[in-house]
Amino acid sequence: MSDKQDPTPSTAREDTTGPGPRASGLNAGPGRAMPGFVYLVGGGPGDPGLLTVRGAELLASADVVLHDELSHPALLDAVRPDAEVRSVGKRGGDPLQKQASQEAIDVEIVTLARAGRSVVRLKGGDPFLFGRGSEEAEALAEAGIPFEVVPGIPSPLGATAYAGISVTHRDLASSVTFVSGTQRDGVGFDWSELDRVRGTICILMGMRDIDSIAKSLIAAAGRDPATPAAVIQWGTRPEQAVAEGRLDEIAVKAREAGLGSPSIIVVGAVAGLRSKLRWFDSRPLSGKRILITRPEGQSATTARMVRLRGAEPFELPTIAITPPPEPARVAAAVRDLERYDVVAFTSENGVVRFFQAIDAAGRDARAFGRARLAAIGSGTAAALAPRGLRADIVPGEFVGEAFASAILADPAVQTILRDRPPRVLIPRALVAREVVPERLRAAGCEVDVVPVYETRPASAERRDELVSRLEARALDCVMLTSSSTADSLVDLLGSRATALLQGVLVASIGPVTTATAERRGLTVGVTAAESTVAGVLDALEIHYRENA
Repeated sequence: MSDKQDPTPSTAREDTTGPGPRASGLNAGPGRAMPGFVYLVGGGPGDPGLLTVRGAELLASADVVLHDELSHPALLDAVRPDAEVRSVGKRGGDPLQKQASQEAIDVEIVTLARAGRSVVRLKGGDPFLFGRGSEEAEALAEAGIPFEVVPGIPSPLGATAYAGISVTHRDLASSVTFVSGTQRDGVGFDWSELDRVRGTICILMGMRDIDSIAKSLIAAAGRDPATPAAVIQWGTRPEQAVAEGRLDEIAVKAREAGLGSPSIIVVGAVAGLRSKLRWFDSRPLSGKRILITRPEGQSATTARMVRLRGAEPFELPTIAITPPPEPARVAAAVRDLERYDVVAFTSENGVVRFFQAIDAAGRDARAFGRARLAAIGSGTAAALAPRGLRADIVPGEFVGEAFASAILADPAVQTILRDRPPRVLIPRALVAREVVPERLRAAGCEVDVVPVYETRPASAERRDELVSRLEARALDCVMLTSSSTADSLVDLLGSRATALLQGVLVASIGPVTTATAERRGLTVGVTAAESTVAGVLDALEIHYRENA
């Protein structure tokens, strides 16, 4: 959340072994980061969805990303896989030490740019609002390094908006003042400067001295002790927390709520609007910590959906998607696609992997010819859309039994059945339920099941981190999106699985996954009515709303 907030340890990755200078052609193209340039990018107040389009474009194309500690780790998901990523946050309370660190950053970005690298300096909030971006820009200008400033949503504007506080209001405040509670030399702000200011005051970096700040605003700035005030910690993020009260009691209220840095202190009549305008942290999933067990490549999309509902995702894939055991069979299926009457996809992964084989064969969507396309659910059907295809058959219930019935009930399939056995191709995982091919064969279809990927347990490298979170009761919910994620989660936790998940709400994507989880000893509290990620989140919202 920051436009220079008190730092906390970074959770983003660090890589000091990045590649050497880039060839100028690699980053060529409209809007891309250019060699020898430095980009001072505002990362926004915390919610990664608030990054600007320009900021995302530069993160995706830069050679080097140097980020503050308060930049949301999810922002780094957009960074090029081969880019060098490093945290350059400044810790501690010693202003001289922090200044030395800042000078080192100034030298580093100049050195990197002179070496021909394209550099993104990712800063929390806005680079020019208490973010020392102007100091870094001065250093670049003096060194003759070309640079660009990409503004970000300032943390006081983002945090107040997400807290339901309008910093200006026609009836309450016609001005807003941003103040740093700590000056460069560590000396506090002279609050008498605000003696005639009657609008809203937003104070950053003030939590360490919140008691004296509140008293000074009353004594030196002439504020009424009864003036509404609020403290917003981690504004715009799922863990956002807000304390409200009179100015003369806000320090106590913040301590009682356990709030610390990074926080924004808001003083003014507009702070009293929160009861009417509160929207972000009043939703059913607000602040809930949800474990996402989907494989890499899918978990990021799910995490974004979780954040959009106000919850905090914790990504830990319990399964990995690996190449097919017999790639020659997949290649043959692609080559002979014209012979099939129906191609039935039972998962999004099946669509993705099968199209990889189509691409490898130099073919495209035309390879399906006259075949009917069947998708087990809306998510699988949606995976076809970017390829310019639309599923002809989607069951009303997203389970294998209903899928087989929908295929057999399709008018085109019924017509073929009167003359000959319909030929059905099922590109799927190596291990899966056999209900679909069995029912189709029993009805007279010729069925070829071709594994296009294999699901395996993910690496156990992060098991200790997961166990620590569960032991600390730092997770509210675990989302199971397939039977394999349920099995792998229990296998990962071992004999302690049931005990560790005690008190954690287990949410399942559908009845088949629920049955698997319960067979493994888990208690499933929520089963989605529609077997999609959105369906699980809908079911969770209903659950938490009813049990609030």
